[in-house]
Amino acid sequence: MTDLNAKSDRIRFIFTCSVKSAPEEFHKWARDRAAKYVFDLREEKSLSYEWYFSDDKTEATLIESFVDSDAAMQRLANHAASPIANEVLEHVDFKSVLCFGNAKQDLIDTLSGFGAKFHNHLCGYHK
Repeated sequence: MTDLNAKSDRIRFIFTCSVKSAPEEFHKWARDRAAKYVFDLREEKSLSYEWYFSDDKTEATLIESFVDSDAAMQRLANHAASPIANEVLEHVDFKSVLCFGNAKQDLIDTLSGFGAKFHNHLCGYHK
């Protein structure tokens, strides 16, 4: 466990989305295509990539965590160059983007184009 209120460089994204494809199709794509693709990249500083699905199957949330802002930028660069980049928009419409952590300016500039909101790290702990 880290010390209470220790400085943290971690970055977290929360993407909320409206699901456009059929629920079964989205579920299969997210699990077997998107998550597998990102997992297989073995990004060294990526901590997590997780999709969540609403009970009524109309909304999905993607939460990603990274060691630092540079790792988050690497994830975005890898996504932009990936074969699944265009597929995402076949399955979801983005409703909001939140970025938590002390983002560097390049990450702020990149995500601002998507209307992202930013929250700097204040305090707490993680294990």
